[in-house]
Amino acid sequence: MASIQYYDVILKPIITEKSMNAMSEKKYTFLVHPEANKSMIKEAVEKMFSGTKVASVNTMNLEGKTKRRGMTYGKTAKTKKAIVKLTEDSAEIEIFEGL
Repeated sequence: MASIQYYDVILKPIITEKSMNAMSEKKYTFLVHPEANKSMIKEAVEKMFSGTKVASVNTMNLEGKTKRRGMTYGKTAKTKKAIVKLTEDSAEIEIFEGL
């Protein structure tokens, strides 16, 4: 695959009850490109959201779920999730402020 640009790394934020509780500790959860690594995710967050400084990035690969339609079985796509922890002096991420 061609090289991944920083604006292609973060696909969308994940809004769940657990991720909303983690925001009090300055941890934000994103769905990211499956081939992105931790350094690419850190660079993308710092470039896309001004004033943010990333302290650490935790990633997890999620397997696709098995689905059935009639008698045929299939799987949904694999995904990758990243939990980004910001430093104490870092600015908040704007997309989560109204939630």
